[in-house]
Amino acid sequence: MRVLIADDNAVMRAVLRTILRDEGYDVVGEAGDGSAAVRMASQLKPDIVCLDIVMPRSDGLQALQEIRSLLPTAVVLMISGNADRQTVEAAVAGGAFGYLLKPFNTARVVEIMTKATAKAKAAARDDN
Repeated sequence: MRVLIADDNAVMRAVLRTILRDEGYDVVGEAGDGSAAVRMASQLKPDIVCLDIVMPRSDGLQALQEIRSLLPTAVVLMISGNADRQTVEAAVAGGAFGYLLKPFNTARVVEIMTKATAKAKAAARDDN
């Protein structure tokens, strides 16, 4: 699975990149803001986008809508240190397949990636 990571924090991107690569995912790109995330998603066509919510130039919720429009089959996972109900509901309403709360560990990342990918596959089967 090809993954794009979008987070304005370079340390968070590095941690997530390491976890994903160790688990066999192919990290094809990294973005530090929402606009770059949309541009890179359009160019790289990843299977999975890990998308921070609070980012400069275009927040994650806006980027989510644009990415889902460009890549309707991509699995988008939101990443945030904020778990308030309104933010989570906005992410789900926008088409996110999962929500990863910071700080995270390897087990939690793998669990969320597995669940989100299964949800996406089920949705694709339902569409056919």
